[in-house]
Amino acid sequence: MLKKIFSIFTFAMLAGGVLQAFAGDITPTKLRCEYQQNPGQVDVTSPRLSWVNSPKSGKQNIKQTSYELCVSSSKELLEQGKADVWTVKMNDANSLLIPYMGKKLESGKTYYWRVRVWDQDNKESKWSETAHWTMGMLNASDWKCQWIGAPWQGEKAIKYSGQKFPAPLFRKEFDVNKPIKSAKFFGTGLGYFEMYCNGSKVSDDVLAPNQANWGKRPGIETASIAVQDNFTDYRVLYLGYDITSLLKQGKNAVGVALGNGFYDPINSGSPEPYGSPRLYGQIVIEYADGTSDVIATDTSWKAAKSAIVEDGIYVGEVYDARLEHDGWATAGYNDSSWQNAVARKAPYGHLVAQSGPADRVTETFKPIKIEKLGDGHFKVSFPVEIAGWAHLKKINGAKGDTIDIKYICESRLGINKYVLSGKGNENYRTHFSWFVFSQLEVKGWPGEMTAENITAEAVNSNVPVSGKFECSNDLFNKINNAYVRSQLDNMHGSIASDCPHRERLAYTGDGEVACPAAMANLDAASFYNQWIAEIRASQNKTTGFVPNAAPWEPGAGGGVPWGAAMNIMPWEFYKYYGDKKMLADNYDAMKHHISYMQTWVKDNIMEKCDPQYWQTLGEWVPPYELLSRPLVHTWYYWYCTEITAKTAKILGKTEEANKYFRLAEDIKAAFHKKFYDEKAGSYGAYGGNIFALAMGVPANQEARVKAALKKDIAANGGHLDTGIYGTSLFFQTLAKYGMNEVAYEAMNKTDFPSFGNWIARGATVTWEQWDGNYSRNHPMFGGGLVWFYRQVAGLSYDENAPGFKEMVVAPIIPEKLNSASYGYETPFGFAKVGWKRAGNGKIDFEVTIPVGSTAKLSLPGSTAEIKKGSKLATDMKAEGGKVSFTLPQGTYEITTK
Repeated sequence: MLKKIFSIFTFAMLAGGVLQAFAGDITPTKLRCEYQQNPGQVDVTSPRLSWVNSPKSGKQNIKQTSYELCVSSSKELLEQGKADVWTVKMNDANSLLIPYMGKKLESGKTYYWRVRVWDQDNKESKWSETAHWTMGMLNASDWKCQWIGAPWQGEKAIKYSGQKFPAPLFRKEFDVNKPIKSAKFFGTGLGYFEMYCNGSKVSDDVLAPNQANWGKRPGIETASIAVQDNFTDYRVLYLGYDITSLLKQGKNAVGVALGNGFYDPINSGSPEPYGSPRLYGQIVIEYADGTSDVIATDTSWKAAKSAIVEDGIYVGEVYDARLEHDGWATAGYNDSSWQNAVARKAPYGHLVAQSGPADRVTETFKPIKIEKLGDGHFKVSFPVEIAGWAHLKKINGAKGDTIDIKYICESRLGINKYVLSGKGNENYRTHFSWFVFSQLEVKGWPGEMTAENITAEAVNSNVPVSGKFECSNDLFNKINNAYVRSQLDNMHGSIASDCPHRERLAYTGDGEVACPAAMANLDAASFYNQWIAEIRASQNKTTGFVPNAAPWEPGAGGGVPWGAAMNIMPWEFYKYYGDKKMLADNYDAMKHHISYMQTWVKDNIMEKCDPQYWQTLGEWVPPYELLSRPLVHTWYYWYCTEITAKTAKILGKTEEANKYFRLAEDIKAAFHKKFYDEKAGSYGAYGGNIFALAMGVPANQEARVKAALKKDIAANGGHLDTGIYGTSLFFQTLAKYGMNEVAYEAMNKTDFPSFGNWIARGATVTWEQWDGNYSRNHPMFGGGLVWFYRQVAGLSYDENAPGFKEMVVAPIIPEKLNSASYGYETPFGFAKVGWKRAGNGKIDFEVTIPVGSTAKLSLPGSTAEIKKGSKLATDMKAEGGKVSFTLPQGTYEITTK
């Protein structure tokens, strides 16, 4: 009997099954494929797989020493231990971006994978949960569908003239007469589409697909801010949805609603929009017997006008429920009055699988106040300003009654109206646009409105909040929360806009200056992975010019720091996520951009040369005066060159690295010669000294420049005097050069100009200008807030071991602050630094280091006591008022004095 029990026990261990008695100290979790959780479309032929190792509570110095990764063609096979596609076991500590190296992957197939790991004691973990990814269409021949559109629309886009253009519906019925193995949709609808199958929406995605530069269009080279229609690439993004569970034996139906989106923003200016809305896609059904069917878009699909009688990115939306087609996306619906769809031209751009997160409803807010202003007229208030829409519920009124929603905002917004069907308990939310508001007015509401009748739904790219900063100064908490809310409000279609209401443009300058703060707060790897690809695609393939918005849209002004996104954003991505491929993919584009910048250069100084004012901006929206453009341009010329040199070195291109390092030094020398005022010992106010110190000034000038900077700030009553680019450097530079208390006081201000002044004036998001003019929802000043995370809380990365492979813990503690903490989901897992004053000159720290990382600590004090795990500390030394040492994985309590 004992022998039998032992045999069963041994078998369980060998099989790696549920009964693993000696499971190790770590468990692989949060499986990702190309930064995405279970993506529905991947067109990378060797996708990269990552996971996070979660340690057992209280454990320290835990490491992964090996891993076994298995990929199967079905979940059942995988869980039976049969890896029929790929299996690999490696003695390797790496858990990030492991390239798939198995059998050739097939278009449209779903692959299931899991991983187990071995710890430092060679104990194996349980298998992870099963994850999966689905391949997209890898070959042009895989597509069997046709671009189609509505017969009442032409090829060209609609020029808005006040008339209504109903959004089209498309439907198709088909039979399923044998058991299904899988059914997937691949395709897209331009500008936006919503898909339904047998009456159910197939996904939680909204405002899909993501934005791209879809093709060429007339007028782009004669627009008020003109660019050449000579981009490196033109792309049309498609999605994949698994609809297996929605199909049934017998008759089935699919339906798609199309919105105008950015494909046809219905403007009347130049250049022309891309064209009228159009649909392209196919359902691939695989049966259990090995056969398959394809239901593809073609002119046999039926089309009709929807109840969305008007929609547009800037126009808004009008919905007339009296015009609804009940059951239109179900089998058996009578579509005899519908017309056949018509063929449409394919966009100029080529099809690419969407790699960034789609927009979704990410948060719902209940009203905090409902005020009756009159009969059927209510004012509704919500706790914060969001981008999204109101969701009206349980509407009971007469057929034809019209509800008018007015979103209260300082900038232009479209209309939003709902006409009742009279059927009772009606519900409505917008489909193909969004609005910005913390308050709204509703007119025409039947009866009394209560909290159960309305919520506010925040809509943005699905980038979960992954960082949290808190401190004992509540003003700082409010400032940080306002930035994060503003950043989310501006993330739509996997691009970050300047403002979510007036312009909604993917400004490259705003993106590059704010991206370090965005990456420090949000799970944004897949978001930036796609947007950076779109920036690269938007580069002029001949000149290297990078436009002020990418994808480009009319009206996007900017200048040198805007195009610098081509170099800066991949570099920031690399530092945060440790992805060397990001640098490899963008290195040639970085060099090409440097070549473009050099057309502005004389004696290594980057002068203004473009005749268009809106192509030559430098610093932007300062509180007082604009800094010299050549100074700002030259600084960015140096910084882009420095980044390109570092990139070349990392990629093993030694000769090119040396070339760019020499150039960067020459630019720096020219900068100091040109812009340093020997008599004043200064590079000038309004950020001149900030830029110079961030670059690094000659040693014999440093003391005078620091003194000049302090004098400038004191002359402003302790306030900053910088625009968006200087502000991104302001606080960190002060901290770096021993002026952290000056940084604290500037951040702690509540009068003009300051972040706190916005909060004092009621802001729940960050604004465009220090005085509150123009947009009051702009995230671009958020670049300055990385000081909270890196200096105040003290958690950062070492760029020589990126992705937080090596954490840097080095808080610079302000005298007036009693506590601070910052936690962040790094690529390796959750990391955190928290500190608080404990009295008697002591400071208590709590530091969490994830599996796969180590931390270099530099803590204020002359001694350090580590509770539990003190023997793990290495290289401890006390010097210059700091205690420095290195710690491996674990959570530690440390007290310094």
